[in-house]
Amino acid sequence: MIFPSPIHALNWLSSTVDSSQVLAIFSKLFTSDDAFRPDEFDVDAKSGFFPPAPLPKLPDEFAEWEAAFAAAPGILALGEDKSEEALSKRSDGAWWRSNARSWPVKDIDILCGDIRLLQRAHMVLASLLHFYVHSLPPTDSAIIVPKSIAIPLVKVSRELSMAPVLTFADTVLWNWELIDPSLPVRVDNMRYLNIFSGTETERAFYLASAAVELKGVEMLDIFNRFQNLPASSYTDAHVMAQLAKDLGQLASIVNELTQIFQSMRETVDPTDFYWAVRPWWAGATSKGPNHPGWIFEGVPNGDSAHLDLGGASAGQSSVMHALDVFLDIDHRLATKRKPAPSEPNRRADLGFMQRMWRYMPGKHREYLTRLRSVRPVVERAPSLRDSYNAAVRALKTLRDFHIRIVAIYVVTKAGSTPPARFALDEHEGTEGTQKNGPARGTGGSEVSNLLKAGRDATQRALLQE
Repeated sequence: MIFPSPIHALNWLSSTVDSSQVLAIFSKLFTSDDAFRPDEFDVDAKSGFFPPAPLPKLPDEFAEWEAAFAAAPGILALGEDKSEEALSKRSDGAWWRSNARSWPVKDIDILCGDIRLLQRAHMVLASLLHFYVHSLPPTDSAIIVPKSIAIPLVKVSRELSMAPVLTFADTVLWNWELIDPSLPVRVDNMRYLNIFSGTETERAFYLASAAVELKGVEMLDIFNRFQNLPASSYTDAHVMAQLAKDLGQLASIVNELTQIFQSMRETVDPTDFYWAVRPWWAGATSKGPNHPGWIFEGVPNGDSAHLDLGGASAGQSSVMHALDVFLDIDHRLATKRKPAPSEPNRRADLGFMQRMWRYMPGKHREYLTRLRSVRPVVERAPSLRDSYNAAVRALKTLRDFHIRIVAIYVVTKAGSTPPARFALDEHEGTEGTQKNGPARGTGGSEVSNLLKAGRDATQRALLQE
C-alpha cells in the first residue's frame, strides 16, 4: 500500500493499531541509531573537549597523591637547575621523592565507574611522574619510576585508553578550576592549578591553549551538523547552501585561532618558555632515540619501547585534529595530491599526527574516528569548492604562523646558551636541548621538518579548478 504522505500513513495506522504502537513505530522510523551524538564521546555542547565543570578531587583514600601534587610546585626544582633558589630546594625535593617511593601501591577500582575521577587521577599521577623524573639530578642512565606512581598510572591510563604520561589533556583540559563557579566555562573565568615552573609564562600558555579549545567549540558545531546530514541531502540546494555558509564560517573561526596564537607573543616569554617550562613536559623520548629513557617499576614491559611516553604537546589537541579530519589533511602522504611532497616533507615524521591520537583520552579518539570528512562531498559539488578552499587556506595560514612561533620559542633557543639566571648544569642542559642536532619537541620529534610537512600537507588539500 502506497500513501501520498506520512500523515496519510499515520491516519491509517491509527485506525488499525493501538496509538502507543503507532508512536513506537514512528519513533523507530525517524530516530537513527547511527546519529552522531558528541556527548557519547565526552564532547560537551558548550565546552567541547573540556569537561563541563572542574574535575572533583579524589576520594580520601588517595589523599597522599593529592597532597604531594599540591605541594610539589613549591618544593621541587628542575634537576639540572643550579640556581641559588633551586639549590635551596634540594633537601625538600629529596624528601618529596623519598616519600613518594614509600607509598603503598593503591588499588584504583573504586575510581573505575566515574570518568571524572579517572581523569583527575590521570592528571594527578602524570604530574607526579613528571615532578619526580625532572627534579632528579641529570643522568645518562635509565630513570626508575617508583611503582607507587607507575602501577596506578598505567592502570588508570588503560581505563581511559590513553598514554601513561603527561599529556595535553592533563595540562590544559583537566588542570583548572572556575574563578566564579556561578559563571560558565570561559577563559576569563578559569584558573590553572598545577604550574610546574611557577611562571606566569606557563599559566599564560595554558590559558592561550584553552582559548583555542573553547573557540574550537564553534568548529565542532559545524562538524557535528555535517555528520548528521543524510547522504540523500547532498543534492538539496538548501542543504548545500547551508554547508557552503558553514565552510565560510569555519574559515573565519580558523582565522580567529591564528589571532589567538598571535596574542601569545604578548604573554608567553620565549626564554622562560624554553628554559623553565618545556623541560617539565618532556617525555622519556625527548632526548632522542639513543637515550635509555624511563622504566616503570612493577609494570611488565614498563619502558619506552612498550609504553607511549612522549610527554605533553599541543600537537595532542583533539580540536585541531578534528579540523584536520574534517578537511581531510593528509599528513601521512597516503593520497596523491599536488604539488608533490618535497624531500624534507618525505623525511619528516609522517606518523607523528596519528601517533598523537594515542595521547588523547580514548573517548576523544573515538570521536575523531567517527568524524567524516567534508572533502568527498565538496569534490562532487563545485559550488562548495571556494568555501572549502577558504577554510584550507585559513588553516595553512595558521600553520605558517605556527612555524614562525616555534622558530622563536624553540628552534632559535635550542642551539643557544641558557641565560645566567637559569644556571643550568653544563653536563646535561635542559630537556629537549640539542646543541649538536636538530631542535626536538617534548616527545623527541624533529620540529622544523615536522611543522613544514604539516603546512605543506595542508596546502595540498586545496581543490584544483
